[in-house]
Amino acid sequence: MENVRLIINFLGQLLPAINITLVVSVSSIILGSLLGLGLAAAKKSESAILRVISAVYVSVIRATPSIIMIFVVYYGMPLLFSGWFHVNIEGWNRMYFVIIALTLLFSAPVSEIMRSAYESVSKGQMEAGLMVGMTPFQTFYRILLPQAFVVALPNFANSVINLLKEGALTFTIGVVDMVAKAQMIVANNSGGYAWQTYCALALIYWVISLAIDKGVTLVEKSYQAKRKTIAA
Repeated sequence: MENVRLIINFLGQLLPAINITLVVSVSSIILGSLLGLGLAAAKKSESAILRVISAVYVSVIRATPSIIMIFVVYYGMPLLFSGWFHVNIEGWNRMYFVIIALTLLFSAPVSEIMRSAYESVSKGQMEAGLMVGMTPFQTFYRILLPQAFVVALPNFANSVINLLKEGALTFTIGVVDMVAKAQMIVANNSGGYAWQTYCALALIYWVISLAIDKGVTLVEKSYQAKRKTIAA
C-alpha cells in the first residue's frame, strides 16, 4: 500500500508538466500531418523531381533516430539561420526545436500511410464522381478522402503513439516535460523512489495511449454505422 500511495503522490507532481508534453505532441502531429500530406502528394505527382525529393526525404528521415534528429535540429538550425539568413535564433524556446524535430520525424511515416491509404481506394470512384457532375476536388473531398481516412486511421494512430513516446526525449535538450520532471523528483530524493516515480510516469503515458486507441475505435465504429445507414 505504501508504494501505491507514493505512486499516487508522484502522479500529482508529474501531471502539471503534462501540458508541455501535450503541446509538443499535438503541434508536431498537426504540422507533421500537413507536411506528410504534401509529401504524399509529391510522391503521386507527375513531376519526377518531386517524386525523387519526396522519396529521398522519407528514406533519410525514417532512418534517423529520434534523439539524433532532436540534436541535429537543436544544434544545426541556429548555425543554418546564422550562416544563411544572418538571424540569431539561439534565444528561441527550446520547445520550438523539439516541435520542429518531431514534425520532421512524424511527416515521413504519415506520408507513406496517406499515400498507401489513397491508393487502396478504387480509382473508378473518381471517374464515377466526375460523371455525375462533381469537380475533381469535390470527388476527392466527399468520396475518396473519407474512405482513405478510415483506412489510414489505425496506422496513423500507431504513429501518433510512437510520436508520443519519442517526445519523451525532449528532456535531452532541457525542456521540462513529464520525463524531465520525473528525473528532477528522483534527483531531489537522492535517487530514491525511482521505481515509484517512473511507474507513475508510465501510467500517464499508458492512459494517453489507451485514450488514443479508444478514440480510433469510436471513429471507426461511427463511420461503419454511417455506411450501414446509407446502404440501408
